[in-house]
Amino acid sequence: MSPEFPQPIGDYVPHSQEMCLLDRLLKADGQGLLAELTPRRGAMFARDEGIPGWIGIEWMAQAIAAWSGIEAREAGGAPRMGLLLGSRRYRCAVPWFAFDRPIVVEIRLEYRSDEGLGVFACRLLEPDGGELATARVNVFQPDSFESIESILNDTP
Repeated sequence: MSPEFPQPIGDYVPHSQEMCLLDRLLKADGQGLLAELTPRRGAMFARDEGIPGWIGIEWMAQAIAAWSGIEAREAGGAPRMGLLLGSRRYRCAVPWFAFDRPIVVEIRLEYRSDEGLGVFACRLLEPDGGELATARVNVFQPDSFESIESILNDTP
């Protein structure tokens, strides 16, 4: 993968700036990437205790979107929207992510179909490598959203 790192994430995800929850990309290759964020007071989803542990799945999904966005940029395109289908065994070691402590998001491709389905092994790590959360995340990136609209419109 060609960008130089570290790299701001905004150019590689289809999210608006306020919805982009990751800070920067640290490293990427053809099988995955590392991204980083630092939870801040006043950030979206912040509470007095920190950022809720369940937000970790969204951080993982945004890292997957960034990885896909890097592929799209390298092919001369723009980042495309995708869908988070779900996860298997999201396990989080903490109920709250602490403010002002960096978190590394690691994603590794495990499976990708020609139809746009993907499975990624994901981890949230402390800077020293301690594991905060893990999951297998299932995503879908269709060639076009018209195909999804037609499926949804056919549903009774």
